[in-house]
Amino acid sequence: MTLFERYLTLWVGLCIVVGVALGHFLPDLFQAIGAAEIARVNLPVAVLIWLMIIPMLARIDFAALASVRAHWRGIGVTLFVNWAVKPFSMALLGWLFIGWLFRRWLPADQIDGYIAGLILLAAAPCTAMVFVWSNLSDGEPHFTLSQVALNDVIMVFAFAPIVGLLLGLSAIVVPWDTLILSVALYIVVPVIIAQLLRRRRLASGGEPALRRLLAVMQPVSLLALLMTLVLLFGFQGEQIIAQPLIIAMLAVPILIQVYFNSGLAYLLNRVTGEAHCVAAPSALIGASNFFELAVAAAISLFGFHSGAALATVVGVLIEVPVMLSVVRIVNATKPWYERGLRRAPDPATGPAGQG
Repeated sequence: MTLFERYLTLWVGLCIVVGVALGHFLPDLFQAIGAAEIARVNLPVAVLIWLMIIPMLARIDFAALASVRAHWRGIGVTLFVNWAVKPFSMALLGWLFIGWLFRRWLPADQIDGYIAGLILLAAAPCTAMVFVWSNLSDGEPHFTLSQVALNDVIMVFAFAPIVGLLLGLSAIVVPWDTLILSVALYIVVPVIIAQLLRRRRLASGGEPALRRLLAVMQPVSLLALLMTLVLLFGFQGEQIIAQPLIIAMLAVPILIQVYFNSGLAYLLNRVTGEAHCVAAPSALIGASNFFELAVAAAISLFGFHSGAALATVVGVLIEVPVMLSVVRIVNATKPWYERGLRRAPDPATGPAGQG
């Protein structure tokens, strides 16, 4: 993990301060940026989102899909948690905390937006930072790569239906044309561009050339993320100043769902007899979110001023510290985990406990 990534929460905090200040002193500039859109797609943000997402997707080798059978237990557990549990558990937590318990302290006209933002945040699994979490937990790299590649393929087809279903159940109007356009703009097109860049670089200079390209692109990706956050907080500044506890209240369901889903994936891997080097990244992939996509979709669907956009940004704010805590938990419990493994060696993965 780079120094920049390690202190991402600090940088996000600075973006809050800068964004709120700029939004207060330069309101005309932010209104002009907000008005620069075509078919409900904000052009400045679209460019920033592409700069965020493409470097991350360029890391993915879709050839890894050929090896998904090697760790089929871990793959199955993570897919179950990512697509059958996490979006629905987040929707339930959103209804419970934002729609009921915290309702009296939140602006009534934003409650549906907050719930929508939480749903968007949980509807897509992380594609980039999980490589960092996997490395910190001594995860099996081939499993991590194949799992992320498979999740990216599924996301192309499952993101819009799941989001549409859960928003509909929440009685939130679903602008299907904008939702499908968001999937095309922020998933399909970036995947194509990233894979073309990856293949071209590999063809011209192999892995060393690809690593050099990624080293250049990664800072650009993080800078684009921070610029997007400055814009969001510039538009949300007045609301945050008026009710600063909103961020804390939105963080509650996010924190609960991270620990719930990571714990569920971890325990299910133990029950099925998967090695710890697979269970650890499985738990981390099962809990983390593709917050860049969530931010982009929230802006496209509901706008800069929406509660949905703010809810997705809270996910960015707490991503690094909460995931580092999950890393510490799975590392500290490795002896306990391996004491519970009682199975015959798997020809694909070797003896239990080995990668």
